[in-house]
Amino acid sequence: MELKEPIGQLIRDPREFTKELKFPDPFEIRIYDETLRDGEQMPGVCYTPEQKREIAKHLADIGVHIMSVGFPAASAGDRKTLQLVMESKRRGELGSVEIVVMCRSNPKDIDVTAKTLEEVGVSPSEVTFFIFTSGSDLHLKYKIGKTLLKLEGRDEREWLDLPLDFYREANIKLQCDAIRYAKSRGVTSIEFGAEDGSRGDVDYFIRYFKRSLEAGGDRPAWPDTVGCLTPEAARWYCTRIVEAMPKDLPMVCHFHNDYGLGTINAITAVSCGFKVVSVTANGYGERAGNVKLHEFVTALNVLYGIEIPGFKYDKLRDLARFMERMSGVPMQQHEPIVGSKVFAHESGIHTQAMLIDRRMYEAVPAKLVGGEISWIFGKHSGVALVKDTLRKHAAELSKQGVDISDELARRVTEEIKRLREERAASSKCEETITVYEQAMGQLSLDEADVVQIAAALGAPKTAARS
Repeated sequence: MELKEPIGQLIRDPREFTKELKFPDPFEIRIYDETLRDGEQMPGVCYTPEQKREIAKHLADIGVHIMSVGFPAASAGDRKTLQLVMESKRRGELGSVEIVVMCRSNPKDIDVTAKTLEEVGVSPSEVTFFIFTSGSDLHLKYKIGKTLLKLEGRDEREWLDLPLDFYREANIKLQCDAIRYAKSRGVTSIEFGAEDGSRGDVDYFIRYFKRSLEAGGDRPAWPDTVGCLTPEAARWYCTRIVEAMPKDLPMVCHFHNDYGLGTINAITAVSCGFKVVSVTANGYGERAGNVKLHEFVTALNVLYGIEIPGFKYDKLRDLARFMERMSGVPMQQHEPIVGSKVFAHESGIHTQAMLIDRRMYEAVPAKLVGGEISWIFGKHSGVALVKDTLRKHAAELSKQGVDISDELARRVTEEIKRLREERAASSKCEETITVYEQAMGQLSLDEADVVQIAAALGAPKTAARS
């Protein structure tokens, strides 16, 4: 039906409460997808290089601006992926997407990556090198401390006794040396960052960023590696970093979702002036995953009024289904925006209202994200929806000699409820979950598999012959 009053007079627009926030120009905001790298770090997820090429095509098509293709120095698979992706880019299949390769802050990683590019006739200047190290004092001293000692020519026995300032300065030197080395290898675009930024000292990170820029770096990346940021902490850190950096410098925020706060933290960072946001398709990633592409772009659009130019919001649900097939990891049915039943309604109170106007119970516009309202019939269904459904099929029922009436709608509703409870009693939900968990377990390798492999490979040859 047609509403007599403007919708804004009947319900409050959520943007009323966010309109005072300042965001960069939407044309300057960049979606930085890390599905092929961080997304694959989700336990049990593994893609072949050929699958990664297909994923890259889907991501480019939906409208991401930047794409990380992995860690070429880490595996032959990532090197093959880089080759396939660059071939696709040269064929025009990825549009203008910026390709990022990841390297630790050492010449070996940079050499392996440059060589991989050269083998397929690609110049290092055609991609961005993300060269990273560590950032928090915990990581600097206790994770990479011995490496820093060695590079500085110090005795390993000094490890625990040297002050934190030694490790901080040695780390900056490590990063700057790596940036200069990459430049000498023909790399022209360098992103740089340090793990565990959200638990690091903000003044140290500012110094680290400035020195890295002076060494030739182009784009700083600040990460919440363990997903512990609150929106308040994100604003505290991001405001200080933006104010200390050169005006209009594009900076990357890379957040994780350990407390389910990845999306709001990313939006907070953008409102502080960060312009490049790291995400993954379906939010796949280590532990609880990364910032979810579908949540970030849709919330930014609907709740904050920031629409990413050229982004195909209506393909988000198709992308989610595609990623489920690639990864073997399904999204929950009520996953915001892309869940298979997130636009389905069963409750009689809800469905009756939705028949009047979808906005009664629809906060996310289904059409925007490629969704469609559907009805599920069960124990909570109401007579109004059943009768409306029967009317839609009146011609078919008439051919069978059935006349639609209030009494028929009531009887059909009662039978629907009876059938649903009957099916619940014979449900195989527990068996289904068991089968799923077993299937997922077969994709991964556990400690028992490691021991079995070692026994097969390391058994004495004489024993093997006998």
